[in-house]
Amino acid sequence: MDPQVLDGVAAVVNDDVVTFSQVREMTGMLEAAIHKQYSGTEAMDKIKEVRLRAVNDLIDRQLIIQEFRKLKASIPSHVVDDRINAIIREDFAGDRTAFLRTIAAQGYSIDKIRRIEEEKVIVQAMRQREVKGGDPIIPASRVESYYREHAREWTQGEEIKLKMLKMASDGPGGKKLKMIQEIREKVVRGADFGDMARIYSEDSHQDENGDWGWVKRGDLAPPEMERVAFTLTTGKVSEVLTLNNAYYLLFVESKKGGVTKPLSELRPEIERRLMQEERQKMQQGWLTRLRKKAYFKIY
Repeated sequence: MDPQVLDGVAAVVNDDVVTFSQVREMTGMLEAAIHKQYSGTEAMDKIKEVRLRAVNDLIDRQLIIQEFRKLKASIPSHVVDDRINAIIREDFAGDRTAFLRTIAAQGYSIDKIRRIEEEKVIVQAMRQREVKGGDPIIPASRVESYYREHAREWTQGEEIKLKMLKMASDGPGGKKLKMIQEIREKVVRGADFGDMARIYSEDSHQDENGDWGWVKRGDLAPPEMERVAFTLTTGKVSEVLTLNNAYYLLFVESKKGGVTKPLSELRPEIERRLMQEERQKMQQGWLTRLRKKAYFKIY
């Protein structure tokens, strides 16, 4: 029989290694989802991106664990016991036998599970240690700027009267992209959008001149379409959107509603968001410093 590679080195982090099996454990479900949604070169490119992100996450985790070892610190065994007991209680209804049977079927031993959970505790503790100086101070001016920049997020009840023209994509080099671009130019020069939609649109609203009626924020999908629709100026046509193997033109006839919550009501939530951003910046700065003084290589 030909020899089979059961595992291999994905990266070296000082004296430790990151293995292919560790990467697969992190990316398995994502890769399966990618294969369902994409194919060919596009699928492989996305899988490479997911794997590279996983390798870098595992490098950071290993650097954190190594830093913990330098401190000569240890995690009390009862902390790991509590985590495993919580898994058994929450995921297996307290059935330890079912838990052991499941991890054995997945190729894990109880010792490996304990090691995985211990490393999770270490990483969490070390990250918290880096922000132990207390919550960062968020200036009032920054809260106000964030509120203004995200005003649409705090606005409720906004509606638009929307018309849409849709054409199925006929692939790279096809004629339909050029056609819908020409249609847009006609609308810009004064052609009636409804007439264009009635003649050319390929969706269920063609007979209604592409009229979708009043649409509330949150009702349009995907998010990119909603973002464009709700930022359009009344009476203007959008650029050509390419989404889900189709081309779209959007036209907003009018707008109504839209009540924005006051800053006084939102200030605590905005401060929490900004503090979380600051903590993440602090932790990322710490990881950057760890990387600078470490030797690591991705294979």
